[in-house]
Amino acid sequence: MDHPLDIAVASDALKQALNHDDLTAAAAVIARLTTTQALEELERLGHRDRAVAYRLLGKDRALAIFERLDARLQSELVQALRDDDVAEVFAGLSPDDRVALLDELPAAVARRLMHGLPPRKRALTDVVLGYGQGSIGRRMSPEYVAARPWNTVEQALTAVRSGLDDAETVYLVPVTDAGRTLVGVVSLRDLLRADPHEQVGGVMTSPEFVTAALDEETAARRCAELKVLALPVVDAEARLLGILTVDDALRILEDAETEDAARTSGSEPLRRPYLGARIWDIVKSRLVWLLVLAVGATLTVQVLSVFEATLEQQVVLSLFIPLLIGTGGNTGNQAATTVTRALAVGDVRTRDILRVISREARVGATLGLLLGTAGFVVAALVYSPALGWVIGLTLLGICTLAATVGGMMPLLGKAIRADPAVFSNPFISTFVDAAGLVLYFLVATAVLGL
Repeated sequence: MDHPLDIAVASDALKQALNHDDLTAAAAVIARLTTTQALEELERLGHRDRAVAYRLLGKDRALAIFERLDARLQSELVQALRDDDVAEVFAGLSPDDRVALLDELPAAVARRLMHGLPPRKRALTDVVLGYGQGSIGRRMSPEYVAARPWNTVEQALTAVRSGLDDAETVYLVPVTDAGRTLVGVVSLRDLLRADPHEQVGGVMTSPEFVTAALDEETAARRCAELKVLALPVVDAEARLLGILTVDDALRILEDAETEDAARTSGSEPLRRPYLGARIWDIVKSRLVWLLVLAVGATLTVQVLSVFEATLEQQVVLSLFIPLLIGTGGNTGNQAATTVTRALAVGDVRTRDILRVISREARVGATLGLLLGTAGFVVAALVYSPALGWVIGLTLLGICTLAATVGGMMPLLGKAIRADPAVFSNPFISTFVDAAGLVLYFLVATAVLGL
């Protein structure tokens, strides 16, 4: 009997076998991996080794793993495989996964693959391709099992059985009238529990649905909030077009969370596993943001140059600059992250901007009062009461300003149809650094009489 597989040992063995072109040993290692483990190992390999390892997978297992790869990794893998391998894998994908891959491929490769599809699969793929990027229509599956209200439960179950091989899911069956208008939904559980001779209209429930033009993240969050296995997708006239399954919804939300996390920290998402990314890809994801922030940081330099004379009179003021701008940046980032998250889950909307500003101003003022009191005590004891007042009042002002701006910026980003995360931490830190220094020196000038 085989011993339990040590994934770390197996990973090292696979890499060593591929490095020495020992395909027999590599195939033996892959054969002992579960599908999930094999997927994770493929994601960690380089371009050349990934293509070699993929060819060692069995046909059914290869398709299952390919469907779960990120679209960019799929694209790289397609361009590394033989044409016959690619055509077989491409035809085996569901229409929505096929479209996601086409979006990543060079135009010439995409056209060649589309021309090689059977007519029915090409038609289904064209349906999804007809919707704009970012809409849920482009992520829906047009392969589903539907029933009519006048069908018997037995007829509906027969349709479910006949669609097992092609439909994306059969656990939720949309119910449409003769004009394909969505009139209800019925779960497979309810069909199995009902009398076979009862009409579907008697067991169906009112449908929850989304329109095809809706933003994909909004639709996916709707699916997650409803806690349903699938959500019908309809056009403007409520005609059924396809379905959004919960696994696709969760993938959309995961991608959105990854993108927000990356942009909040001042970089672009890699859209691929870290160890599977090339060094240049990582550099590109960070370089533009660093350049933008470097340019923004010149504001801080300009502020310091304007108040250079003030610093010369009271050199001790320079000691507190890191504390003040650091506190302001952190306060703004906390507010921005909270509001960005609230926007994502629908807790706040752009029309709530005045309420958010008022709320964050009060939160910032409270934080500033607490931190300012502590700053006053420390600075007064170590240096002088006058300097204590400067630090205390500045912390009060900076925290109030930073929290207000931090809460407002994501909502402004949403209002102009930009990613709220882009308006979040990096830009807020730059703005608060400059504004905080101006406030600091103005308070110091007034209190110390400089």
